[in-house]
Amino acid sequence: MVVTSHASADGNQLTIAIKGRFDFGKHQAFRDAYEKSEVTPDSIVVDLKEATYIDSSALGMLLLLREHAGGDDADIHVVNSNTDVRKILAISNFDKLFDIS
Repeated sequence: MVVTSHASADGNQLTIAIKGRFDFGKHQAFRDAYEKSEVTPDSIVVDLKEATYIDSSALGMLLLLREHAGGDDADIHVVNSNTDVRKILAISNFDKLFDIS
């Protein structure tokens, strides 16, 4: 599967992992990963370790996730992004909205 999610043992953290191109084709799977989760986590980690590309629709999906998780109060970490993906996130000023590492 290209979008997977799993909750921590205590249910406080949800990790969503993206594999391959993070684009509109993953929209429904990405939404399902957090909307259909059986836990209500305190924090969400979006793991881009295996993401090879990110486009503007993926940026929109991250914004929808942020809104779903509480907007300004959301605790979302975008981790393991490659250099190209990190550049796109920086150019889009997403480092001001998300904790990116």
